[in-house]
Amino acid sequence: MEDKRNIILAMVLAMLILFGWPYLAQLMFPTPQTTATEQAAPAGSAATAPGAPGSAPPAQRAQAVRSVTAALADGPRIAIETPKLRGSINLAGARIDDLVLLNYRQTIDNDSPPVRLFAPAGTRDYYFAGTGWTGPGLNAPTADTVWTAPAGAKLTPTTPVTLSHDNGQGQVFELTFAVDRDYMFTVTQRVTNRGAAPVGVQPYAFLSRKGVSPDVDTWTIHTGAMGVFNGEADYINLDRIRDVATQTLSINTTGGWLGYTDHFWLGAIIPDQAKPVTTRFTRQEGARHQADFAEGEALLAPNATRTSTVRVFGGAKEIDVLDRYMDGGIALFDRATDWGWFIWFAKPIFDLLDWLFKFIGNFGFAIMALTLIIRLLMYPIAQRQFASMAQMRIVQPKLKAIQDKHKDDKPRMQQEMMELYKKEKINPLAGCLPILIQIPIFYALYKVLMLTVEMRHQPFALWIKDLSAPDPAMFLNLFGLLPFTPPAFLGIGVLAVLLGLTMWAQFKLNPPPTDPVQQQVFAIMPWVLMFVMAPFAAGLLLYWITNNILSIGQQRLLYARYPEMKTAMAVK
Repeated sequence: MEDKRNIILAMVLAMLILFGWPYLAQLMFPTPQTTATEQAAPAGSAATAPGAPGSAPPAQRAQAVRSVTAALADGPRIAIETPKLRGSINLAGARIDDLVLLNYRQTIDNDSPPVRLFAPAGTRDYYFAGTGWTGPGLNAPTADTVWTAPAGAKLTPTTPVTLSHDNGQGQVFELTFAVDRDYMFTVTQRVTNRGAAPVGVQPYAFLSRKGVSPDVDTWTIHTGAMGVFNGEADYINLDRIRDVATQTLSINTTGGWLGYTDHFWLGAIIPDQAKPVTTRFTRQEGARHQADFAEGEALLAPNATRTSTVRVFGGAKEIDVLDRYMDGGIALFDRATDWGWFIWFAKPIFDLLDWLFKFIGNFGFAIMALTLIIRLLMYPIAQRQFASMAQMRIVQPKLKAIQDKHKDDKPRMQQEMMELYKKEKINPLAGCLPILIQIPIFYALYKVLMLTVEMRHQPFALWIKDLSAPDPAMFLNLFGLLPFTPPAFLGIGVLAVLLGLTMWAQFKLNPPPTDPVQQQVFAIMPWVLMFVMAPFAAGLLLYWITNNILSIGQQRLLYARYPEMKTAMAVK
């Protein structure tokens, strides 16, 4: 009767894991997007440029929605050309509203177009950055102001561009755009008061975006509004903005930055790190969003000039690039990648994996090499674990005798078992230590695979074209021949089966637990985990399979070196 109850309990536990895990996993470990996000497809609602901080995000225009191509053809522009970016500056409003990331494609197909990050107003999901001035008595340029540019100007890392505008009332405005070889623009804006009376001036910068990130926002991976304020990173959930009566979240800060993050891309505006600013996140109907900041207002005397410098980031969240900008003075810019509190461990794992990739040339083999390094570092712990397992085998007959003798007195049974462990100098929990160590390593690798653009679309071999996506070779759709995608927990692929088999082989080398329930759980655990892990990134399964194979090899090596352990393992 006791055995039947244990078997039923083990089966219920397995079913709960099997069918409940997919829902929990999607919350905790969301499946990555299989295609890149396209921020500016030609459908939706249009908008004008925003006003100064304190005003609403872009208001709706009555005109029809345009395609990106049509919007880019409407009016004069200054071309942007860098090793990583192509795009243009719209002279109407002096906005950076056209950015394409040359090194990243929307899908793994060779003919897939590059990822578009910024898109002009009037398109479905506009996304652009701009700067401006406001203040009492100041006739500042607006979203419809067409700035004057030098003939034949082109913005490159070696050729900055200066735009100018004279408001005809005594104030002259200039904008100097510069760009580096990565993704950072520096915008120096100047206003000179040539009038007879002082005017109030206040510089500002903004990011406007229609829609939310197409990447899922979860508690492990944040997408959407974020920033660094007063030395702390803040990942802002939309509910925080909705809960404010004005739907505007305002934060005062000195240093830092703000913007919108996707899994792999970032749009951000960065004020002078030494000046206090007021930042805002605003949300209105139609999923219209704006992030902006403003410096303090001051009177500009006649014949005086005020200058303000703003940096705008628009590009991929490449780890080394973010680190360089942080080292250059932008506070906590590396937090654009949502490492969370696990950054102390996940980032070194990435650094090692990235170094291995650059040395080997293949991320799949780099993951395998990383696994080997981890196993070598854990070898002393594994030896102690193995010795403890062998000792457990030796004393199993004594444990069985205690269980039979006190099967109706559980407290006495536990007491005598603990006395036996103490007498034989056995730590029954020693075998758990390697598993506990594997948990942070596994989670760190999950973070690396899901968050870092360096892993995006990285192939391994044969059918595995993207290590950050699930194994596409699923049995139920005949490895992709049938036009449907199985449910997540039934999407069993080749890697999931290899995971189950290697874990089963590893468990067979371990001593069975003394508790009958644990025996049943461990018997079915490899096959339960086969289903549980199937929806995860192929890179994670590759890591686990490699770890299992190395564990099996390590155990066999220890048996060969210590034949007395092999003898002990045969004792029943």
